[in-house]
Amino acid sequence: MRIASRFTARVTSSVIVAGALALVGVQAAGATASAATKASTVNCTSANTKLTVTEVSRPINHLLLKATNTGTATCNAHYAPFLRAGADAQAPLAWAEETKPQAVVTLKPGESAYAGILTYSPDGEGGYTAKTLGVLFTDKNAASTNKEKTLNLPNGGVFFNSAAAVTYWQTNAADALAW
Repeated sequence: MRIASRFTARVTSSVIVAGALALVGVQAAGATASAATKASTVNCTSANTKLTVTEVSRPINHLLLKATNTGTATCNAHYAPFLRAGADAQAPLAWAEETKPQAVVTLKPGESAYAGILTYSPDGEGGYTAKTLGVLFTDKNAASTNKEKTLNLPNGGVFFNSAAAVTYWQTNAADALAW
């Protein structure tokens, strides 16, 4: 009887050890796959996205900026875009801090991110009509990622004043325009 007990204990121990090793192997494989996924995610840039800017009927004084991932890798649209309204603009539009999402907007190939642009407000000062919009993406440190992409604004030009601002990147147009 003792021999049978020892044999059963050894078999049980071997099964437990084998199961533990298998679990560690599965966890290691998962970590490797996770690292590979993270490694294949890049920053969204004007080189791997298509940018469009359109006028919207509501809310008034707003434009919608759309960035569609045209690359083969998943990309992250960090923070908000740096926007330069007009060729002579000296500073980028302000970021609307209250629109900051809880997480980075991640785009698989073919997916889009959206940013709402407030062009002017009666509370703003001064103003000018801009014919182009310069767009720069940001990286995880909020620095620009590459060369500026220049887009033509609708209707041959759009009025901007000191109240102009842009939202952070959002996963859908409704959220970008809710501000």
